[in-house]
Amino acid sequence: MSSSYDSQIESRGATVDAAVAAGLQRLGLDKDQVIVTVIDEGSRGLLGIGSRDAVVQLTVKSPEPEPPASMTTGAAGAPPLAGESTTPLQTQPKPKVARKSDGRQKAVAEAVERDEEQTPVSLADLEAERTAAVDTITELLGMMHVDAEVNGQLTEADDMTGQQLNIVDITGDDLAVLIGPRGGTLDSLQYISRLMISHKLHRRANFVIDVEGYRKRREQALTRLAQHMADKVRQRGEAISLEPMPASERRVIHMALRDAPDVYTESLGEGRQRRVRIFPKR
Repeated sequence: MSSSYDSQIESRGATVDAAVAAGLQRLGLDKDQVIVTVIDEGSRGLLGIGSRDAVVQLTVKSPEPEPPASMTTGAAGAPPLAGESTTPLQTQPKPKVARKSDGRQKAVAEAVERDEEQTPVSLADLEAERTAAVDTITELLGMMHVDAEVNGQLTEADDMTGQQLNIVDITGDDLAVLIGPRGGTLDSLQYISRLMISHKLHRRANFVIDVEGYRKRREQALTRLAQHMADKVRQRGEAISLEPMPASERRVIHMALRDAPDVYTESLGEGRQRRVRIFPKR
């Protein structure tokens, strides 16, 4: 008995289960309605060494060609719909929400890639998360013998998703050790802290840690990079790929160019090789 598939997405999360849950939420399906393929089990790492998200691929099951009792959505042997491939594993459509002319929708699609994707939480839950995060991170820094001040604040609502996030700011002297090469140590500290807060609150934590404004500076640098590379695409009239980036940084590129009238962006590749490609609009 063979099955065919009509949609496929890639999803990320702190663990394989979290990645699967996030993908199912995006699709609005139950687990028994998809095929789960683990691309990368992820790693907790330790302060910058080997930390990465789990990555899974969810393939939506189509009705079986042999009509079992539990599947009554179509007749067996029916011809394929217009545009439907008869070789599903080779020509599965990508789960992109738009092409070429709609950069804003592409930014929404990229936002969904982030491990921040979740059902919006209440202000009371956000406040509890912020308090727990500040206390826990302060304790962690004390154990690391790092003298720093920790404060939390709530961002403004995102203009596209309406969601708010807690930002935990760490300030002090000589804190480069908390950032690490390309922010690797900072990402690991954030990952470990999120795990601890998630365990404490019995739900997934979603705050962001920043050290001496590093993330803001990185965002500004990525925005400048996006504009610079978009200018090259306009001059050459051909697409350009950027280096592989984590989902949060890819989103900055998408957002920077979402309203550009003559270029658009897509995320291509899998796992740690996923990157943004900038295309000229024809």
